[in-house]
Amino acid sequence: MDTVYALSTAQGKAGVAVIRISGPQALSAARALCGDVPPFRQASLRNLHDAAGRRLDEALVLTFPEDGSFTGEDVVELQTHGSVAVISSLLDELSRSVGLRPAEPGEFTRRALENGRLDLAQVEGLADLIDAETEAQRRQAMRVLSGDLGKRADGWRQNLIRAAALLEATIDFADEDVPVDVSPEVTELVSTVVAELESEIRGVGNAERIRTGFEVAIIGAPNVGKSTLLNSLAGRDAAITSEFAGTTRDVIEVRMDLGGLPVTLLDTAGLRETDDVVETIGIDRARQRARQADLRVFLIQDAATPDLNVEADDIILTAKADLLDDKTNAVSGQTGYGVSQLIERITDVLKTRAAGVGIATRLRHKQAMERGCQALSAAMTLLPQGEETADIAAEEIRTAIRALDSLVGRVDIESVLDEIFASFCLGK
Repeated sequence: MDTVYALSTAQGKAGVAVIRISGPQALSAARALCGDVPPFRQASLRNLHDAAGRRLDEALVLTFPEDGSFTGEDVVELQTHGSVAVISSLLDELSRSVGLRPAEPGEFTRRALENGRLDLAQVEGLADLIDAETEAQRRQAMRVLSGDLGKRADGWRQNLIRAAALLEATIDFADEDVPVDVSPEVTELVSTVVAELESEIRGVGNAERIRTGFEVAIIGAPNVGKSTLLNSLAGRDAAITSEFAGTTRDVIEVRMDLGGLPVTLLDTAGLRETDDVVETIGIDRARQRARQADLRVFLIQDAATPDLNVEADDIILTAKADLLDDKTNAVSGQTGYGVSQLIERITDVLKTRAAGVGIATRLRHKQAMERGCQALSAAMTLLPQGEETADIAAEEIRTAIRALDSLVGRVDIESVLDEIFASFCLGK
């Protein structure tokens, strides 16, 4: 492979910047800058010079051998001062080195995948960790990055390989007396895998929501106080408020961290019948986003009935508690009455859902597991028919193995690689 280099820290002025070099010429490129390099797995302070001998900076130089580096290649990291000018001069000097080129976005991680340092699920976990904004996102990303999904997939794979081997043994010795009936063991192995896959599939939806964020829609009639409540929840004037009904025409989104969970609050247009074309569009959007939201907060007045179907866990509150004598189950964005309790209720509902997540976090994972389940279900229907269908059942099991292998990138991954690595920043 080519030797590549890139700035691995953020662009702009900083206390320290890290420039990473990876590939067969990493050590020689570093020697050209600092004369000699410290032994592998050690760090040492060095003066960096250009080809003419002019001093560029003083840097901490770290070296990693291919069997102990992130990429699976020889790697040198230069921890320099985070000056824009220093970074520019060092990158310019590296560009003059024969055999070196700038890394493409995500190329260091792609090399880690290709050299067996990470599996595909771990690559996705790393991308999620870089993007993590809340504690729940960080924990979930770390589980995937640590290889939990790959370990689970390996367990499924071993069980299914054992089941397929038992079936194939009955095929190989079809003309002989096989002393042991393998169907009970095969059925148990396949059933166990199917049960675990189904459990993981059920948890993908909420796991993906932790990764991308839950949506909570505030729903109600015009001028019921939705925008005022949104502003109170957000702690800022995110939505325009007025005494005139129909002020909100489009969906307004506010991102929040509730108990470590990423949550997007949606302020929607007031639901009512109207001849105003623009307001009608806003109301249609409000209904659509409300139906798609993970949780809905209905604001009502005068014991009105919510305009949409109320689903489990949805919250119904009486609006404008500041104008009421009886404030039971009421909220006011104007005074803040009941707002902290509302936040607690939303957080409790979403935390309950988040507690049921598995280790699969993406739609790609779900689709691979569903393909595996379909193949294993087909195998289960064939098993009671005995030797006549043993070869077909074994092939269905191997189809399931291939589907699960795609989880960690053993097979059929080229179609998703470009999409995954496009999300990585340069230098990672």
